[in-house]
Amino acid sequence: MPKMKTKSSAKKRFKLTGSGKIKRKHAFKSHILTKKSKKRKLALTHSTLVHESDAANIKQQLRLK
Repeated sequence: MPKMKTKSSAKKRFKLTGSGKIKRKHAFKSHILTKKSKKRKLALTHSTLVHESDAANIKQQLRLK
């Protein structure tokens, strides 16, 4: 049986932290930024953690246990 490949889209979007949690970036920061406030754009710049209910699905896509 061949090796299981990771999902390339998940590989590009998520990183693991040292404690094993999954880090992600915020959406809505790529274009149409003129109507968004400076406070909102600054908040979208920082990365955050994936919710626990989604973590198992992403770990499966990244082929983690």
